[in-house]
Amino acid sequence: MKNMPVLFIGHGSPMNAIEDNKFVREWQSLTERLPNPKAILSVSAHWYTNGTKIMDEEYPETIYDMYGFPDALYKIIYAAKGSPELSNNIIKILSRPVEIDNSWGYDHGTWSVLHRIYPKADIPLIQLSVDRNASMQEHYNIGQQLARLRQEGVLIFGSGNVTHNLSRINWQMDGGYDWAEEFDNYIIKNIKDKNYDNVVDYRKIGKSADYAVPISDHFAPLLYVLGALDGNEKLSVFNDECIMGSMSMTSFLFE
Repeated sequence: MKNMPVLFIGHGSPMNAIEDNKFVREWQSLTERLPNPKAILSVSAHWYTNGTKIMDEEYPETIYDMYGFPDALYKIIYAAKGSPELSNNIIKILSRPVEIDNSWGYDHGTWSVLHRIYPKADIPLIQLSVDRNASMQEHYNIGQQLARLRQEGVLIFGSGNVTHNLSRINWQMDGGYDWAEEFDNYIIKNIKDKNYDNVVDYRKIGKSADYAVPISDHFAPLLYVLGALDGNEKLSVFNDECIMGSMSMTSFLFE
């Protein structure tokens, strides 16, 4: 069996689950492009925990971890089955402690995107949390250990944003601040050049990194994805632009 692709999506606003825009249309185009996985492992920015946690329920809930949006958004139910078997396999292959935690569910970092790519919700799905206490190297190392799942038909899916600073959002701005564009372009270039050490150690770029990644939640999922690569993949970069000043929608598919 060929290795499954690996995918990182800049998910942006939850409204992308119900709006029609150029970013969403790119997500939807992946439906025809991606092979049908046996299961999906999602690493979402929105499950940001102390320690590494994983769900093992048969039927995880769809949760609405956002406030003040239109009612239509809260009516989406992503009813994918879970996979206790995959969860237990991941616990065995990771060298760090992993706690089973079913207090969460499919958050909008996961369902707002997968609802567009796999709208039938007919593929088993689990989430692995982002450990807020882990270093960038540790996040990358987790991805390396997860890489073997690709041989078993598992799609490793990271959901976050390369540049994400809600405190500096400008709702009237179309593009990005200079620092946001600088950081986004730096990450894209180093991924294209396969200089993943520069992505892990992104703070070496300086002040733009401090603004672009004030906390690790939205950036770390990218490192799980990069860690899972074998180096022979074909890279596609899409939705590579900044919006509202301080958020990038940049996404990567490795096939």
